[in-house]
Amino acid sequence: MEKINYLGLDLTRWSAGRSTFLAIPEKGALLMNWAVTLGDGSVRDVIYWPAPGNPPLPPHKVHGGNPILFPFGGRSFDRGDIHFWRDPSGTRRAIPIHGIARQGSYNVLTCDPRGFTAQFEPGTEAREAYPFDYEFRVTYLFEPLGLACELSLSNLGRDPIPWSPGHHFYFTLPWSEGSSRGDYLIRIPAGKRLKQDFKTGQLVPGPVLREEESVANPDLIDTIHTELYGNEAVFGEKGRPGDIAVRIGTDRKPPAGATFVTWTATETTPYYCVEPWMGPPNAPENKLGLHWVEPGKTDRFTVGVRLR
Repeated sequence: MEKINYLGLDLTRWSAGRSTFLAIPEKGALLMNWAVTLGDGSVRDVIYWPAPGNPPLPPHKVHGGNPILFPFGGRSFDRGDIHFWRDPSGTRRAIPIHGIARQGSYNVLTCDPRGFTAQFEPGTEAREAYPFDYEFRVTYLFEPLGLACELSLSNLGRDPIPWSPGHHFYFTLPWSEGSSRGDYLIRIPAGKRLKQDFKTGQLVPGPVLREEESVANPDLIDTIHTELYGNEAVFGEKGRPGDIAVRIGTDRKPPAGATFVTWTATETTPYYCVEPWMGPPNAPENKLGLHWVEPGKTDRFTVGVRLR
């Protein structure tokens, strides 16, 4: 474990076996990069982070790493208006896409050779968007061929708190020289596929997909995979080792509402996002995957990522 200066930011680097992880626990609890040294000495980037632009963007605006989505993933709406939600008291509140935590500051509670725990320190805008008495923590544990991340929300107030968080993993793809997206397959054990209507926020029927689908299929982009009958999404290059498995929780069948979202920006971007969420987007209004944390209680959302 060591500190590294990157564009004026102090990063922390962890080594676990052949894996190296880079993160900024203090800024967004952001995991920036995961790289693995292969048997032939080459390095495979598992989690993508691009070269800095000119001028460089703030980390939370970069398409890369694993932004934390809290309290709700995706676009929130209130009665057809984007970037708003209605709290339990009936008050309409402004909230940006993917919530308030990926751009926030954190207090690092622990940082050791296995990983870190950081607690979100909400500023004025965050408190106006999510007006509750709570502690939100992000804990990473790093392993030689994987990682685990737990999001926890503790209710310190007197009323139940709603949440439906998630992750936005940017995976490097393709990862083999000379390969293309058409060489990769993905399997997501979903009984239903949905899309979000970006004009209203409502969920509408999504594409019909095969059990094993080509990553090059454009129908996967912005698709919400839910009614999961298994807890792992697996993708990789046809006929070669090194698949990536993204897991929600530890039970073979995840909780009702649990969701994977697949997304990429264009056909040629060097990353592909497979995102485990507690529930579909616009959870406060659509009610799917919306969980409530009772006073004095703590709720958790745990995911794991492993190379096979």
